[in-house]
Amino acid sequence: MKRILTLFPLLAACLFIQAQDIDIKEIVKRADEKFRGQSSQGTMSMTIQRSNWSRTIEMKSWTLGTDYSLIYISAPAKERGQVFLKRENEMWNWMPSIERTIKIPPSMMMQSWMGSDFTNDDLVKESSLVKDYTHKLLGTEQLEDYECFKIELIPTEEAAVVWGKILMWITMNDFLWLKAEFYDEDDELINTEILSEIRLMDDRMMPTHLEMIPKDKPGQKTSMVFEQIKFNVDLDESFFSIQNMKRIK
Repeated sequence: MKRILTLFPLLAACLFIQAQDIDIKEIVKRADEKFRGQSSQGTMSMTIQRSNWSRTIEMKSWTLGTDYSLIYISAPAKERGQVFLKRENEMWNWMPSIERTIKIPPSMMMQSWMGSDFTNDDLVKESSLVKDYTHKLLGTEQLEDYECFKIELIPTEEAAVVWGKILMWITMNDFLWLKAEFYDEDDELINTEILSEIRLMDDRMMPTHLEMIPKDKPGQKTSMVFEQIKFNVDLDESFFSIQNMKRIK
């Protein structure tokens, strides 16, 4: 009887998917698109917390689909004016203090972004959760008041990605991404991401507070807060240019 009862959540999830004519990849896609839409423009802040200090970075962001993104650092004064640009599979950093544009190679995508617990890949989504991974439903799990799909993402053989495995928890009703665990190629847990404070942002409900927590670094984490965001704004590919990195404010 106990074995049968443990199968009920997975059976319910499978029946739900069948009834809605949706696959696991589509669930991941919908959860990811909550944060971007066809295009977006917004402001956010990032607080880096360590055992004996913390600092906050403010920024503006623009995205177009999954291939184009631009992030402008507006505070603090020391970093103000830095710009990060992603165009398809390439990423650049404009540094006004030395008036140089630096191309960030794929080998640096796993490195810390602005000294935080987010990687370069996390911020510009160099890898695609939909295209670069296979998706498997592991079951369902309760997170606080939400019944969630628990989904395993394994990179495809041809994908140039930084993670060996990702586990995602996505709500069954509204496809809200609430948690993710990031594993290296040796299947060791590296970071846990917690998403919370679900609010109406423009035309959709979405998590507005993200925490990235390293496993083996007590007292250390980085929080990201979406303060304002508009979706499906009027942007085209020409906005995401190296030349515009030097002009954007």
